[in-house]
Amino acid sequence: MIQLPSATAVGRVMPKEAFYKRLTLSSDLKEKFVTDVKRITLSSSLTAATLNLEAGTEITEILMLTIDLKKQQFDGRIVENIARQNPHKLLFLLRFEDKAQLAVYYAKLYTTAWLPYDEITLKVKGFTLDTVWQGFLEQIALQDGLTENKPGEDIDTKLQRQEMILKLQKEIEKLEKRTQSEVQPKKKFDLYGQLQEEKQKLEELING
Repeated sequence: MIQLPSATAVGRVMPKEAFYKRLTLSSDLKEKFVTDVKRITLSSSLTAATLNLEAGTEITEILMLTIDLKKQQFDGRIVENIARQNPHKLLFLLRFEDKAQLAVYYAKLYTTAWLPYDEITLKVKGFTLDTVWQGFLEQIALQDGLTENKPGEDIDTKLQRQEMILKLQKEIEKLEKRTQSEVQPKKKFDLYGQLQEEKQKLEELING
């Protein structure tokens, strides 16, 4: 369940054609906008006033856009371009039929898994809009249980470590397949050694 105060609610449907005409888009992405997007709604405006928080030093407003989709497998560049060409911090609630996912653009597009709409969760965490925004990034961009939470560590450090872990996991998976399929004893032994080294690196990254 998305837990936002009622004071943040806006609920204004934004005409799709007028919306994408304000964006600089390639012709194929304009076509994707037409074929993938059903409706765009400005759902919420989060400010220090509507959240009853202290003002942040960097962020004055966070907007949530609900994008109703015509198909679940949409082109993510639509969300990326909306976020990159908008001066506000944006959260996206993407909906298709009875399923939904959250998305945020922070150097790249991060999304949660698709879930039944009533199982989507998002909470306001923090005492200023700056910390609330970091809390949203953590809830959407960080994968549960992937890294140990370290107090005081900023979101960029957490995301960097997550990327390193995901990369190592892929390398380990490839090494495991190569080790299993190798028939020459010496090569198999060498691959096994590499595999153990990569697993050790992974353990150190996860546990810090």
